[in-house]
Order: sequence, then C-alpha cells, then structure tokens
Amino acid sequence: MRVGLLGRLRQDVAGNTLAMMAIALIPLLFIAGSAVDTARLYMVKTRLQQACDAGALAGRRFMLSTSDPALDSAATIQANAFFSNNFKLGLFGTKSRTFTPSKTSDNQVAGTATAVVPMTLTGMMGFGEQSLTVTCEARYDVADTDIMFVLDTTGSMACTTADGTGGCSQSPYSYIRPGNPTAPGYGGTTAYAVQEKSASKIAGLRQAVIDFYKTLKAAVDPSTHLRYGFVTYTSTVNAGYAITALSPDYIVDRWTYDSRGDPYDINNGASSYVDKTGLAKTDCNAFAGRTPASGYTTSGTASSVTVTWTASSKNSSTGTCRVTTQPLGMGWTYKQVWHDTSQYKLGNTVTDPSKITGATSRWAGCLEERLTKKTLPIDLKNLPADLDPDLVPTNDDTKWRPMWPDVIYYRGNKTSATSSGNSTDPYGDYIAPDDKDYALAAYTPMNFYFNIANGWVSCGKPVQRLATLSEGDVRAYANAIDFVPQGGTYHDTGMIWGTRLLSPTGLFAADTAAWPGRNAPQRYIVFMTDGDMSPNMCLYGMYGIESYDQRVVSSGANYCATNTDQLNAHNARFLAACATAKARNISIFVVGFGQKLTNELNQCASPGQALYAADNASLNTAFQTIAKRVAMLRISR
Repeated sequence: MRVGLLGRLRQDVAGNTLAMMAIALIPLLFIAGSAVDTARLYMVKTRLQQACDAGALAGRRFMLSTSDPALDSAATIQANAFFSNNFKLGLFGTKSRTFTPSKTSDNQVAGTATAVVPMTLTGMMGFGEQSLTVTCEARYDVADTDIMFVLDTTGSMACTTADGTGGCSQSPYSYIRPGNPTAPGYGGTTAYAVQEKSASKIAGLRQAVIDFYKTLKAAVDPSTHLRYGFVTYTSTVNAGYAITALSPDYIVDRWTYDSRGDPYDINNGASSYVDKTGLAKTDCNAFAGRTPASGYTTSGTASSVTVTWTASSKNSSTGTCRVTTQPLGMGWTYKQVWHDTSQYKLGNTVTDPSKITGATSRWAGCLEERLTKKTLPIDLKNLPADLDPDLVPTNDDTKWRPMWPDVIYYRGNKTSATSSGNSTDPYGDYIAPDDKDYALAAYTPMNFYFNIANGWVSCGKPVQRLATLSEGDVRAYANAIDFVPQGGTYHDTGMIWGTRLLSPTGLFAADTAAWPGRNAPQRYIVFMTDGDMSPNMCLYGMYGIESYDQRVVSSGANYCATNTDQLNAHNARFLAACATAKARNISIFVVGFGQKLTNELNQCASPGQALYAADNASLNTAFQTIAKRVAMLRISR
C-alpha cells in the first residue's frame, strides 16, 4: 500500500528527541537561572547582613555618650567605613548599596543596609533587578559588675605630665576635712595637700573617673547592676571608719607608738641663792621643795629649792640657811610608748598623752597595718595578717592600729633617747631645721607643720565601700575638697585595701555579694598610678616608722631614704596583693599615668590589661578603653 508524504512524515520519529529537548530547554533554563540568581541573592544578603553588623558594631564602639539623639559624626564615619570595607560596591554584581547608621533611644547603634542586585538568566525572562534590605543593631552588654578604683593621690599628682617624674615644687596648703566638726569622726580636722597646677594630673583623673562612669552607664540595660568603690592611697589608706563600721573591736584598744613618756626635771639656767640667818635647822629645811609640787609647765617657771644650814656657833641652835633655787625645765624619754586608743579609735576628741599643754587630738581614720612577716618570698598559701584580705581580727596581732601622728616623735635613732630640754613650745621639744635630714635630729614631733605639709605623714580621703552610686555620687567623691594630692607612693597599701574591700570571701563580702536571683558579679580593680614605688625609712605610714619599727625589713639604717631591701620588700607585698586579688577572680586593670609601666605594674595587671597614658587626654582614653572592655559589645538584632 502506498503511503503518502504526510503519512510517511507522521510515521517517521527520527529527530523527535532533539525537538523535545529544544522545547524542554525553556523551563530548564528558567529553573537553572532561578537557582543561580536565588543563590546569588542569598549570598548578597548574607554579606550585606555581615557588613551591616560590622558597621553597627563599629558605630557603637566609637559612639560618644551624649544627650544628642543623633549619632555623632565620629561614630557615623567609622560605621560607614566598616560597612564599606565589608561590602565593596560591585560585589556579586551589585549595582548599588547604601548604609544608614542611627542612634537608638537607649543609646545603642542601629543600621539599615540596602543593595540592588541585577538578575542574570532570569533577567532574560523579564525579571528585573532585586532590592535587598537588612537591619542590624549593636549594643554594649554589662553583666552585674563591681568596680573598685584604686587611685594614686600622692603629691606628684598636683603636677602636670609635662613636669615629668621629678615633681613640680608646689607649695602645701591646709584645709578642713568635710563632715560634722562637733561629732565624733573625721569631719572638722585639719589636713594638708599640695597646691595643684593648672591642668594637673589629679584634675585629669577626676574627669576620667566621671567619664568612665558615664560610658558604662550608657552601656547597661535596666536589669544590670553596677557597684563602685574607691580607695585613694599614699603611704597609707584612710579605711579606719570603714572598719569600725563593721566592728570597733577590729581595732586595738592600746598600741605602742614611737612617742615619748616618763617626763622628768632638768636644770634650766643658772641657779641662784639667798642666805637667811638666825634660823633653826627645822625652819631652814622647810624651805626645801619644788614649785609646783608636782606636774610640769611649759613656761620654764618651775623650780626646785635646796637648803644648806650652818650653825652660828658650835652648840648654837640657830644658824645661816642658804636657800638655792634652780629653775627647772622638763625632759622626756623618747621611745616606744603604750597609749590608750579605746576612745581615740571611735573618733572622740581625746587628750594628747604626749603633751602637757592640754592639747587634744581626733583620729582622721588612717591605719597602721596588722602583724606581718619580713620573710621573702611571701608564701601565698600562708599569708601574713596584713596581706590576708579575708582574715577576721581576733587578737592584737590581727587587729588594726589607728595612726596617731600627734603622739609620734623622731628620736634620732632606733633606741630610746632623752631630750636636753632646749625649747619652750612645748618645753622639751626640739624643732629641727627645714631640710631633708630633719628626721636625723632627735625630738622632732610628727605633727610639726613641716612634716605634715611635706607628706612625711599623710591621711587622705576615706575609702568608699562598694555601693550603687549615681553619677552625682561619683562626681561628689571625685570633686570633694579632700580628693587632693599629698604624700608618697606605696603601691602595696592601695592594692592591699582594694583587694580587701572587693574580696567576695572577706570582711566586706556582703558589699560584693550577688544580687538576689542573679549570678555573682564580675569584679574589677582599676589601679592607677603616676609614679614608681618609693618607700622611705623615716616616713610614718601603714607600717609605722620603718627605721624604728622594722616591721617590713630588718635594716637598722637610720636615714630618710629608700633602701634596696625596703623597696624589694614593698614590691613583694604589692605583687602578693595582686596575686591574692586574682586568686579571688578579681580582674586587674593597671594604668601608668605619665609613668612608664614597671615590671611590677605589668605583672600585677591581668593579661592584656596594662595601659599607659601619657597625658590627661590619654588617661581619659585609657579609662574609656577599660569601660568598654568591661562592657561586652554584641549584635542584638
């Protein structure tokens, strides 16, 4: 049967597959193009989100804490730079990209990023370019945190950083400590400080502390708890009233001071006599005695009278009575003397037991440390009482002793000395010349103006125990009349008390306890100093007068200078206090202010937390850096 052309074509299947494939390529091309473009859109959006996050983080990192609702220019510039570096124009074929950072109502940084992505294969099918938008937000998070500032407020802080480490020879001045002068305690007593230069280091410190507070405050959310404390240190720390608030029994009721006692009569000038005739021997003897009969005066008017009777003749009952009057002064024995501190430690006004003038004194609050050990190296597993921040006082060895400058006297050498009575103010004192070797002379009182005004004894601002403080509270502390420079540099005193006040297992553990239902707080010490450790053998500080008391070193040298044994001993105590803090999970930041960090300061700091500040501006920057490290920067949206 003949088949027509159309019939043959109908029956011929050769090449059908090619035709079918050509028809099928159209949907396959669409599917493949969609997969490619969808994958590209996904990658663009992922990178866009990453860039947005980077920009927001950078913006929050550099944001200034101000009341302005708009994001400051520095933060905006940094946010845009980080976004641009993380999402280059043209990445994955993008035609354009934008990023807009902004400041949120709760002082965080938000951002919106957009990129326009042209389609490729799907574009041939009429699909236009796609616009992708992402949002992001960065914030600082702060866990419950306790921060103890341990701040060097020694005399050199009155200088500027341009003065270097040699000081600036500023004159001292006196001020009245704040508080009620009629109530027991610190207020109303006289103190001394060094006159500050314009743009002084301590002025920079005040502002840095305040700005630190403001930075951290801006980083917290309403559920976060922050507590602050302060220790200002010199050769001692004013922590006495913080201790008596726990228990007055933690301070001794009597203590031995480098003082004076056992007053006695000494001749004061030439004697004179008068002869009285025709007197019986008993009448003559009646003239003998002392005026006044007992006690001592500062006027030099006391006298003693001795008599010699000579009979008129061999068997006479009368004769001549020679009455000799010797003007008297008063002498003291200069030595370690026990003094009653039971009322003095309470802040009550007490009679000065080392004077005969009726002078009174009141405790400012600084302390002599409790018992220590001289042996080096220090055994961190068996700490002496002064370095154990958790030891509860139970006896005089483990109790603190109130510093009492009014009863302290130099005596020229370690052993006791007896005065020659060559002064009348008060009688028996010797006021040495105003030079660096004055302490080599015997009988110099510690409350002599020269000694106090030049920092041979100092007692600064009372410590602030950990507490929830407002910005006003921090400003009030840093700007107080008694937040002033005075005294010498002993890093160990500051670190000992900073650790003691912050230890979670010590006497002040209740101050740093976790908030109800919360985890234990993060604990930090921010330690700032502008000088090297510089102990002195004749300065009266937390370990007494070391030349006499020899609690830290056994050296018998009687000179007013730093010696190597003493310096090594105090550095060892400082490092032991740092190690003790770290053992209690306290993180330590150390800032050297105009002072290169010594090996000891670097060793004290927790890893990566030692900073150097060359001037006031960089001190503020260092404190801001610490505040931002305390806060945890994270992406919140």
